[in-house]
Amino acid sequence: MTMNPPTSLVLDPPLGAAPVGEPALAAAISKPALALEPLPAHRLSVVVPMYNERENAAPLIDAVQAALADYGYPWELLVVDDGSRDGTAALLSQHARRVGPHIRVIRLARNFRQTAAMQAGIDAARGDVIVTMDGDLQNDPSDIPRLVERLLREELDLVAGWRQQRQDGLWLRKIPSLLANRLIRKITGLQFQDLGCSLKAFRAPVLKQVRLYGEMHRFIPAWLATVTAPERMAEEPVQHHARLRGQSKYGISRSLRVVVDLLAVFFFLRFGTRPGHFFGVLGLGVMMVGMALLSYLGVLKLLGESIGGRPLLLLGFFSILGGLQFLTTGVLAELLMRVYFEGRQVRPYQRALHTAEADPAPERGWSQTAP
Repeated sequence: MTMNPPTSLVLDPPLGAAPVGEPALAAAISKPALALEPLPAHRLSVVVPMYNERENAAPLIDAVQAALADYGYPWELLVVDDGSRDGTAALLSQHARRVGPHIRVIRLARNFRQTAAMQAGIDAARGDVIVTMDGDLQNDPSDIPRLVERLLREELDLVAGWRQQRQDGLWLRKIPSLLANRLIRKITGLQFQDLGCSLKAFRAPVLKQVRLYGEMHRFIPAWLATVTAPERMAEEPVQHHARLRGQSKYGISRSLRVVVDLLAVFFFLRFGTRPGHFFGVLGLGVMMVGMALLSYLGVLKLLGESIGGRPLLLLGFFSILGGLQFLTTGVLAELLMRVYFEGRQVRPYQRALHTAEADPAPERGWSQTAP
């Protein structure tokens, strides 16, 4: 289906510019307005995972519909119900049928947590551009066109939202998030201010090269750095609203999980394709310590001293044994990495049902709102 591009935008004078005098204003009026080039043709998929968000089910769909009502290109909304137990899935399906076929609901068999639900939506997305956001309406869908525009105009692979004015609690949300972001920046080297913001715009071919497991959705920019250059990623200020309905699913325990996940991210970023180097260097170092201790004890033995009761004998022996174990672990890790990279199509979730609503034909189920 061929869609017309949006109308050109007229550039306003930059903020803070000096007032324009009458002669200059008359000259400016006599000249044709400077217009932006239309965006490259694309299809947009918006992915939203939800869990026990009954109060936000219909308002979320309505908010995205209103924000993209005049969007000049085909778009779809994929809402992934992550095994909700409060009737969220039924409300989503009912409201989606009333709004139109471009609203798709994917139901998971049970609660697989946010990362797996997000991955399910990414797998089902058909657009050239994928936008992710939370389902609690703290992210503002009206920011979506701006993120997509910057992604396409600047030829980026990721534009991440930056909640400069967060509407969350200070001690349980803001301060832990601030500390976590500083730690993540130090470990990953990515200078993002707000890695925890779910509102992000991606190029679909790049995002689909990354598989998300565990609770790794917070580290998507770090994972993308393994398949694209950091220079092709940017951050854009976005709006943030206080939660009006439902109950937050986040707590202080999230910060502890971030630290644990960060260890895995560090290992994958540094040694993801060469784990044998990590364990090999560690094993050789431990073995050298063991050999040095045993060599020292050997010299003492030759000099006639008794070494049978010395603790260094056991330490040297177990150091060599431990070094051998590290080396063999490195070999096994190399084999596991081969299995990992060759079996990346394995999904970390299971769908509850397979329906036309979740998987329409490639040319069906897109919005018809383009001018």
